[in-house]
Amino acid sequence: MKNIVLLTGSELRHQYVRRALAANPNLRMLTAFCEGAQQSLAARLSRAEEDNTEQQLYAATREQTERDIFGLALKYMPEASNPKFLEKGQVNTPEVVNSIVCLNPDILCAYGCSLIKSELLTRFEGRFINLHLGLSPYFRGSGTNYFPLVQGRPEYVGATFMFLDRGIDTGRIIHQIRARIYHGDSAHLIGNRLIADAAEIYSRLVAEFDRVVDLPQPSSDIPFQLCLRKDFTLDSLRHLQHQFDTGMIEKYLNNENARCKEVPLIQQPWLTAQSKTT
Repeated sequence: MKNIVLLTGSELRHQYVRRALAANPNLRMLTAFCEGAQQSLAARLSRAEEDNTEQQLYAATREQTERDIFGLALKYMPEASNPKFLEKGQVNTPEVVNSIVCLNPDILCAYGCSLIKSELLTRFEGRFINLHLGLSPYFRGSGTNYFPLVQGRPEYVGATFMFLDRGIDTGRIIHQIRARIYHGDSAHLIGNRLIADAAEIYSRLVAEFDRVVDLPQPSSDIPFQLCLRKDFTLDSLRHLQHQFDTGMIEKYLNNENARCKEVPLIQQPWLTAQSKTT
């Protein structure tokens, strides 16, 4: 049994991952620090002064898809995570940091929280794991599964489990998964299906952390894209819609040449073997 603490957000996708981790019988979640949604996409757009109706519709559709996929599941998932709710950014306050240090979890987990800037990075070095929605090192930052689709590169949509360091998605990679994509998918369906898959993998990875082996990392010379919130523009959204309207997903699924563009993933052999049998 491993004792863990989770640093996360409070939107439905965060709640789902939080409860999935807490439900693992081989994990004991001492507490989960859940930051508020003051900086969520919908909240940021609602505060904007310019007309962003199309972007607000996109955000509302994303939230509805989360409700459709995670809302019902959450009704039947036990709440065993002992959540504590914070304002956005408070995860770095001395009070929260001291609480975590005193709890001294075996593993400290993160998903969707603020950028960690505290001593937790050194105190829990080698046992502080982050779930990053995106394939590092190729896409880092924010919206890292949105921009590959904008660029017509669905092969780069995935999730990376990595150790946290002081950089932005630069920690040593432990394991990666690629999004499952099907004909007729939308960006929201792809993203939320990936989160559900990542929650299951995260639970196994943390519960069997003793089996994790050090794996070769991508070359440091690989070019990467740093995705920023400000890059979520009306132009990028319209480009995304154009990609779907002109058959990006169908072309990807039907074209072997497109599938050959997939970058190799870093994966724990034992975890990959488990996934194939379940």
